Amino acid sequence: MNKQDIGSIKQLLSSPKNIVIVPHKNPDGDAIGSTLGLYHYLLKGNHNTTVLTPNDYPNFLKWIPGENTILKHDSQTKECEALIHEADILFTLDFNAFHRTGNMESVLAQSDAIKIMIDHHQAPDDYATYMFSDVSMSSTCEMIYHFIEMLGDTNLIDVNIATCLYTGIMTDTGSFRFLSTTSTTHRIIADLIEKGANNTEIHNNVYDTNSYNRIQLLGCALNNLKVIPNSRAAYITLSQDELNSYNYTKGDTEGVVNYGLSLEGVVLAAIFIEDKQEGIIKISLRSKGNFSVNEMSRAHFSGGGHTNAAGGRSTLSLQETVDKFISILPQYNNALNHE
Repeated sequence: MNKQDIGSIKQLLSSPKNIVIVPHKNPDGDAIGSTLGLYHYLLKGNHNTTVLTPNDYPNFLKWIPGENTILKHDSQTKECEALIHEADILFTLDFNAFHRTGNMESVLAQSDAIKIMIDHHQAPDDYATYMFSDVSMSSTCEMIYHFIEMLGDTNLIDVNIATCLYTGIMTDTGSFRFLSTTSTTHRIIADLIEKGANNTEIHNNVYDTNSYNRIQLLGCALNNLKVIPNSRAAYITLSQDELNSYNYTKGDTEGVVNYGLSLEGVVLAAIFIEDKQEGIIKISLRSKGNFSVNEMSRAHFSGGGHTNAAGGRSTLSLQETVDKFISILPQYNNALNHE
């Protein structure tokens, strides 16, 4: 984002506006952290600001400051669409194509509001008036920090903003262990702690509050773990019946794919989760090194994301989706075995 864009945005925000902030469907820690971090910042400028999510999100994110103000499009459709229609400015965070918002796609695309995209995923669509897109960033929360910094307002970062941004950076970097975690990321984290983010409490709220059913579901997932040595790959399956057996709730499978990636010698991991309500198989892909699961997902599973973390979907059955995954691995064997 250049100085001219920043100057224009600063002028836009110099007087109170109607502002809507939207993350992607099935928002994760970075999506909720970035939207609420920006929300708290914009409140300081006396803007009429609302965060609208396409749908619900995991319980382990429902402690974040301001979470109780979020409106959900799938259950509060009329109210959400009225706010979008009345918005002067529309911030889209942690996604770069309207289809990533599910049923909100058309109302967002038709909005006359000034659109500002802040995102770190690859291949952005060209819909925003102002675009802050950087695939090298660890998280959208890190980008929100830089956005506030570019506006000259880091002095306005308080404990609420710091807590929100710390949460998203922590979750999207795998607790600061992914390659996208840089020295700059750590300097930002240090500043957020100095501004009041309680790192121990945040970690406990996200990772250490598990239900009995969630732990049992993890055991089921690990029991389903399979390894394909020739491709240095691993995959996990979870059927709808298995999810139902353990009273699955949104977020219960968060991070499970990483268990496959943690195996010695494995550089590609996948999890396939059956969703009979949507009629799809949800897919998460993770990799090590330079192997791009973003390219794999875009080519075969109608998805995308980052080099080492991507999502996708399949309309085939669970077994047919797994069979497809196994069938395409040989074309990637050379790359997988040179990581």
